[in-house]
Amino acid sequence: MTLFPSLQPQAVTVTQDLPLYRETAWDYSENTPIFKGGSPVIVTGVEAVKVWAYKALSTPRYMYEMYSWDFGNEMESLIGQAYTEDLKRSEIPRFVRECLSVNPYITGVTDIAMTLQDDKLNGSCTIQTIYGGDTIRV
Repeated sequence: MTLFPSLQPQAVTVTQDLPLYRETAWDYSENTPIFKGGSPVIVTGVEAVKVWAYKALSTPRYMYEMYSWDFGNEMESLIGQAYTEDLKRSEIPRFVRECLSVNPYITGVTDIAMTLQDDKLNGSCTIQTIYGGDTIRV
């Protein structure tokens, strides 16, 4: 017997049945929603999650009242700071993962190749979702 016994709590497995994810289709080159006959085109599954991820990576966190404080990214905090380029490059992947990890449909983020030039985020990353994987270009 030791003075400080090691106690390991039992892991609790939580399964969550998520409904089919739906989102308005997005024209990435024009950065606008897609409408047909006056109504928004709806996409589901991995394409819907990809639209959500694109919009989250394109939106500064805390800036717009219409979004919760969980939505968006914090990369804007790197702009205008006296941080070295190496520090900025090392922080971007963390900001990307934090931005996308709030969505329960996204199970992983890999292949992050993003750069922050002036006040514009450019690059790509691969998301793994409960529906499969896809690449996002911002």
